[in-house]
Amino acid sequence: MDIKTLKGKSKESLAHDLTEARKQLSELEFKCAASQLKQVREIRETKKTIARIKTLLTSTT
Repeated sequence: MDIKTLKGKSKESLAHDLTEARKQLSELEFKCAASQLKQVREIRETKKTIARIKTLLTSTT
């Protein structure tokens, strides 16, 4: 997700997206450990998405 789409969302929606991104990150890390993940960069992109969401949540408070 890019920052433009995240800025248009409500605080509750961002919190929901944050929990979903964290679930996805744990699944990706598990797949990577089991050598089932083909594109490892998805982990990096998910971490960046989590950081963007957390930044927006703290800046709107």
